[in-house]
Amino acid sequence: MAVLMNEQIKAAEVELTGLKGEKLGTVSRSEALSKARAAGADLVCTSLMSSPPPCSLVAKGKGKAAAQAARKSDTSRPQQGGGSTREKVKELRFTAHIEEHDYDTKLRQADKHLRSGKPVQLVVKSSGAKEAAAAKAVLERLVADLKEAGTKASGLQTSGKGAQVRVNPRTN
Repeated sequence: MAVLMNEQIKAAEVELTGLKGEKLGTVSRSEALSKARAAGADLVCTSLMSSPPPCSLVAKGKGKAAAQAARKSDTSRPQQGGGSTREKVKELRFTAHIEEHDYDTKLRQADKHLRSGKPVQLVVKSSGAKEAAAAKAVLERLVADLKEAGTKASGLQTSGKGAQVRVNPRTN
């Protein structure tokens, strides 16, 4: 794929990165080109797959090599589904009237995830407002049982059909 530089870039706006890698935000193409000229640098488009396209200020004459290196580092990274860089949160679902054996099994799973450094989202489903108190009680019991492995990241969130809480791993 060809590298687009300076006047070859046709986008009205670009996501600009400075010479030292600092984010300069979304600017118009003409403003980006004038900043490149003022810095004695080239404006290089690193990808056409997003809008506005990300562009970088690169030292004069180094533009093509820098764009190819950026593209190479993009392709060498393993792709995650959805392109998200955030860590996946393990969601464990419960019912408001869970049996003791099932509770113990889910508790062990949550404890294992927290001890391995991964956050856990605990969700208790209820079939209406009548079971909301039971759902909240299950969550409070879970949080109390997991206090050695993790801490609550948010308060208990209750809605008509259930309750949930996120527990982050404890940092020592």
